[in-house]
Amino acid sequence: MANREELVIIRGARSGDAAAQLALGKLYLFGGASLPQNVPTALHWLCRAAAQGVDEAWQLIGAHIPFEVAQGARTLVLPWYERAAQNKVPGAAQVLAQLREAAPVPRSAVSAATAVAPVPAMPIAPSVAGPSAAPDAWRALAAGQDDQDELLHLRTLAAQGGDRDAQLALGLDLARMNSEGDRVESSRGAVNFKRALRWLAQAGEQGLADAWFAMSRIYIRPEFSQRSASEAQACLERAADMGHSGAQLECGIHAWRARRGAEDNDVRAVYWLQKAAAQGSAEAQQALDRIASPPPPFGWADPLLPLLTRDLLSSQPLLAARIELAAMFRLTRAEALLLDVKAADQGHCLVVDIRATYGRSKRRLVLVRTAAERQKLDRIVRVFEQVGTDMEGNYRQRLYRLKSWFGADMMVAA
Repeated sequence: MANREELVIIRGARSGDAAAQLALGKLYLFGGASLPQNVPTALHWLCRAAAQGVDEAWQLIGAHIPFEVAQGARTLVLPWYERAAQNKVPGAAQVLAQLREAAPVPRSAVSAATAVAPVPAMPIAPSVAGPSAAPDAWRALAAGQDDQDELLHLRTLAAQGGDRDAQLALGLDLARMNSEGDRVESSRGAVNFKRALRWLAQAGEQGLADAWFAMSRIYIRPEFSQRSASEAQACLERAADMGHSGAQLECGIHAWRARRGAEDNDVRAVYWLQKAAAQGSAEAQQALDRIASPPPPFGWADPLLPLLTRDLLSSQPLLAARIELAAMFRLTRAEALLLDVKAADQGHCLVVDIRATYGRSKRRLVLVRTAAERQKLDRIVRVFEQVGTDMEGNYRQRLYRLKSWFGADMMVAA
């Protein structure tokens, strides 16, 4: 198990930092405090550092990587041995001569060489079925052939070469589950959740939401020794952020169930459920309808809209804006007159909460359902930003002003 300093180096190497790749290569070459010595993996990271112009990396390759290991990545390492030999690095010329004389190794030898790497972070690229060819071959087999051993082999090579789809498929295979997290029976060995997480994490970092969702399923498995509800939630939210409909639905439901723990959880719930519903999730839409039922077809402010004259808009802009808001979102009269519009606007919904000034009311959410509603709401919010609300007074004063402008008869009709 890598210690904290080594984990920082591993993350840096995986993100493409040349200095971290060199440091990780040296750790595997000579052995670290927690990482075991592993020359094939050291060669991989040193090659990646050398490719970014780090001279010390190809010098270490020439001086310390033996022919038996270098032969497994012959095409990849030849330029580094040539450079090391030209600079008279001890031992480099001898290995270079052996590599030039040797024929490419058979695939079985490559498999044996690469299988020993403990950290599957894009290991050595074999010369026969390298990363450039492996993804296409793997997909061709996956499309219709039945040779599962060949499929697994090519999938592994493609994953080691950085193919994110292969990394996802390999992680799911090791976890013995499908992309929805359901268990899949397999005759090829036991479940290996830790190895599965390594591959899935690499696929997730390359932008696959399915990988993060699969990781969330692993972390809640009762048979997993490192089960963690917090890790599962973090992975689930990563998947939801990347557009995974199932993760968005689950995040929404989870937030709604936890709404008593934090008052804004209902706002988060609606946000995720709207995202999932926009992708066609019927379950998310049903949940939204329960949380915020569709507005009635007619509201008290509808008859007042034609009476919003230019005189009223100029002299009472806040009152006119509140009437528009009430008509658009079917607010009650008290809600329309007392709502703190700027605080209520959450982007995807309005938090209608006037309990502090109107004790008989209840907190509720009103969805912003269309782009047209969003545009109108933005315009209304700008009115409240430009005009101070200090002169509006309390509820009775606002109600009196409303009746004065529209008449008591109109208010009764409304």
